[in-house]
Amino acid sequence: MIRYCQADAPFIPARHQPALVLDYARSRDVPETVLVRGTGLLLADVPAAGDTLSPRAYLQLLANVGASLASPDTSFMLGQQMLPGHYGAVSHALLHAQNLRQALGTLVAWQSRLCPLLSPRWREEGGLAVLYWTDPFGAPGQLPFLVEMHMTAVVAMCRWLGGQRLPWRFCFNRCAPRQREQHEVHLGPALQFDCHLDAMLIDAALLDQPWPRGNATAAAVALADIAHEAQAQAPALLAALYDYLLEHIRCGPTLEGSAAAFGTSAATFKRHLARHGTHFQAELDQVRTHVALYLFQMRRYDNEAAAAYLGFHDATNFRRSFKRWTGQTPSLLRSGLA
Repeated sequence: MIRYCQADAPFIPARHQPALVLDYARSRDVPETVLVRGTGLLLADVPAAGDTLSPRAYLQLLANVGASLASPDTSFMLGQQMLPGHYGAVSHALLHAQNLRQALGTLVAWQSRLCPLLSPRWREEGGLAVLYWTDPFGAPGQLPFLVEMHMTAVVAMCRWLGGQRLPWRFCFNRCAPRQREQHEVHLGPALQFDCHLDAMLIDAALLDQPWPRGNATAAAVALADIAHEAQAQAPALLAALYDYLLEHIRCGPTLEGSAAAFGTSAATFKRHLARHGTHFQAELDQVRTHVALYLFQMRRYDNEAAAAYLGFHDATNFRRSFKRWTGQTPSLLRSGLA
């Protein structure tokens, strides 16, 4: 049975990322009564060592800060502080990462500690590495803020640990903002919107370029310390479902089969998804879209090959479904990717 946690499960240490958010907001003179509204945190200078927040409460904290400051740079400024962070052994592992590959591997493996509100995944093929993000707890209204924050965190971490600004390219699953200045200042000029995926792309040759701060011994000790800590937090419901659907995407996954894999009935599973603001077909369509983008961009598949890979009987049916998922035909989207 697949393990998972839901958005109201308290597992995020309040003294980690939430404390950084609180400190930043206080430095901008946001009243504490506004900051903690709806989060369950008590008014205090520093959250107690044992306090934990649920993802829903942490999202509320970020929403409070964003609404109070009403500044286009808030997400980027918070992202500057997030990584490697001060989150115990996992932060030490990042701090001593020998290269980008090791850093991204740590980020993905320990996402519940390092980026608990977004799920990072990465692929490498054909000389291209792609780090992309999905929503694990159903917060579509906050996704632009979260994506900007997490992308900035990765860029800032790589620039500090690698000693140079890496030539990332950025794709956003949203329309272009009226003003792009903050994106360009914090992320760089290589920005593309309306991409149906929130992703960072980079030449795979840079994955193994040694970082000047890297320390093989220190990284190994930190990773060993992580391995001896308590069992890793169960993945979020939507993240676990994404992984399940991705693994079974060529077999035509169904609601009933997915619910059984998660140890629940179809009706109960539908209720869990509804509490996260989504439903099974939307999650399946998202995974199919991402797989199709991967096939087009990294494997150079045409419509017929992509249709066969995803289990469609013919390319016409695939084109019709793809347009329903994305609002675009495969040929138009391929032109945009090129």
